[in-house]
Amino acid sequence: MSEHAAFSNEESYLADDDTSSGKSVIRIASVAALGGLLFGYDSAVINGAVSAIQDQFNISAGPLGFAVASVLIGAAVGAMGSGRVADHVGRLMVMKIAAVLFFISAIGAGLSPNIWVFVLLRVVGGLGIGAASVIAPAYIAEIAPPRIRGRLGSMQQLAIVTGIFLSLLVDFLLAKAAGGSDHMLWLGMEAWRWMFIVMVVPAGAYGLLALTIPESPRYLVARHRIPEARKVLTALMGEKNLEITISSIQRTLDREKPPSWRDLKGPSGLLPIVWVGLFLSIFQQFVGINVIFYYSNVLWEAVGFSENDSFIITVITSVVNILTTLIAIATVDRVGRKPLLLIGSAAMTVALGVMAVIFGTATVGADGTPQLNGAAGPIALIAANVFVIGFGMSWGPVVWVLLGEMFPNRIRAAALSLAAAGQWVANWLITVTFPSLKDLSLGVAYGFYGVCALLSLLFVARFVRETKGRTLEDMDTTITAATPDATPEATPGTA
Repeated sequence: MSEHAAFSNEESYLADDDTSSGKSVIRIASVAALGGLLFGYDSAVINGAVSAIQDQFNISAGPLGFAVASVLIGAAVGAMGSGRVADHVGRLMVMKIAAVLFFISAIGAGLSPNIWVFVLLRVVGGLGIGAASVIAPAYIAEIAPPRIRGRLGSMQQLAIVTGIFLSLLVDFLLAKAAGGSDHMLWLGMEAWRWMFIVMVVPAGAYGLLALTIPESPRYLVARHRIPEARKVLTALMGEKNLEITISSIQRTLDREKPPSWRDLKGPSGLLPIVWVGLFLSIFQQFVGINVIFYYSNVLWEAVGFSENDSFIITVITSVVNILTTLIAIATVDRVGRKPLLLIGSAAMTVALGVMAVIFGTATVGADGTPQLNGAAGPIALIAANVFVIGFGMSWGPVVWVLLGEMFPNRIRAAALSLAAAGQWVANWLITVTFPSLKDLSLGVAYGFYGVCALLSLLFVARFVRETKGRTLEDMDTTITAATPDATPEATPGTA
């Protein structure tokens, strides 16, 4: 949704007390969130293939890091452009385009004859990831009633971590069947190639399921397709207040001026609330979470675990991530966004500090890899999973919820696109630098991520405002300005 019409949800499309409507919106939000499943699958599938790709194409740590992170370049571009495209062709069309991009990337990356073709096709997949990362929370925010908006918004992260789990599980099963990720499997192709090709299954499912959900009523009204909007609204909320809802949407659109990126600027640069959203996105990545999901096999192999054991550890970690995301979904509308972020930052700071000490003080073997002797190995495993728990119940889902709801209507689309793009750039920086940091010192790498986790705690305490229970219309600059928090009372009449 382009620069703004997509997100101004001045009207609540669904009555909170309408049970059938509630079921409908949950189903619709679930399908929309499946873009997150492909997002997670495509971004994490590289994990099981890293070593094989390095050997196959005979590349050093620097080019390897670039190849792994190449998908994130496309994601940043896709995030920046998907809003404007969605306002021209519709939300559902963007979902279908993303599915096609995932499909092309899956086939192309699996069949790549050299590293540069591989990188190009991963960038294509990244365009789909970027589009999905913006379209799902935006679409869900448009149709969700305030009392369950946090839970529905969290479904995006649940889909992401489920996609991560599925990709890691598929990687493990394929490597197991072939006897190693670089061994031949079917049709004369190595197992690592099939890890990418199998992605055509979820890509196809996403594209087909996108055909089963309605276009956003707001988009339809904005494009003067009133009969279609009336049909969608009737299916979602029945005849009750139908014409009032349509009139409310039209009045909102009439009040809105043409969208512009200039809306993000204040007297001295970006508006404070835009900086808050941007730094939330940056911190979400700078704590190093995707190092766990992109490089964990390489990481655990580097400290003495076999490839098979490394796959098992990675799959278990992804299951932990899913379970903790379910905790966030159950609590985000009760506990609130800010408390969860603070708890998660504290847990990640401690866990990363422990990992930095363990890896930083480990003896180095003749082959240059750290040796985790005695209790050091189990402690490192526990710390890594505590880190995933801390992230999964807080920064993973909550940041996406906040980005979908924290910005004022006037700038919501542009600000969300900018924050999402910033997230992908930050993800790229962390991903592309890890192989070199690993070769330098894992202690230094985890020490840096630990410092970022501590800074994230201080940032949330100082600048982030609570949004629990507020309608999207409450998210104006007087509520969400980047000033010391004095969390205002919930708006009367919201749950």
